[in-house]
Amino acid sequence: MRLKHTLPLLIILTLISTAFAKGPKIGKKAPSFSLTDVDGKKHNLKDYRGKHVVLEWTNYDCPFVKKHYNSGNMQSLQKKYMAMDVVWLSINSSAPGKQGNFTPDEIRKRSGDHKASFTAYLLDQNGKVGKKYGAKTTPHMFVIDPKGTLIYKGGIDDIKSTNPADIKEATNYVAAALDAALAGKAVAVSSSKPYGCGVKY
Repeated sequence: MRLKHTLPLLIILTLISTAFAKGPKIGKKAPSFSLTDVDGKKHNLKDYRGKHVVLEWTNYDCPFVKKHYNSGNMQSLQKKYMAMDVVWLSINSSAPGKQGNFTPDEIRKRSGDHKASFTAYLLDQNGKVGKKYGAKTTPHMFVIDPKGTLIYKGGIDDIKSTNPADIKEATNYVAAALDAALAGKAVAVSSSKPYGCGVKY
């Protein structure tokens, strides 16, 4: 009798888990959202229609995030593409009490120490936006085109490590997607497996 009641529950949990893992589909409209940044300003994805948008899930205490920030790699990407009118939104979905959940003052300090150059650092403490996108790791990257269509999701590059020395050998999928899109070309690699620390929902 117990097995009879347990199986339907397991099936439901599996379906929920699968749906969460997949997130939005490439070539489809990116899920809408509205989040507040560390300065209390609201940002709605639809406000950036007409521009390419990068979503970067982040957690400054994650070794994989440290790899890209301590080396200057993430900031270099931010500066390069924001100079080309790309909007760059860093999103933190760490829940209160979990690793990576900082006060606005701490976020401003760390971002300043890193010389981060994002358009805004957005707070998603209840994890709703992260789960809507299926964000699983930090970093986990998404690129949206000016029409609001998702054109890339996955890892920042193809070498899963915390070693900054690997950056120069890696293929940067985010840069490749943006370069292609900005040139009016199709994105060759539109999805990849993200790597990093698990998002601390």
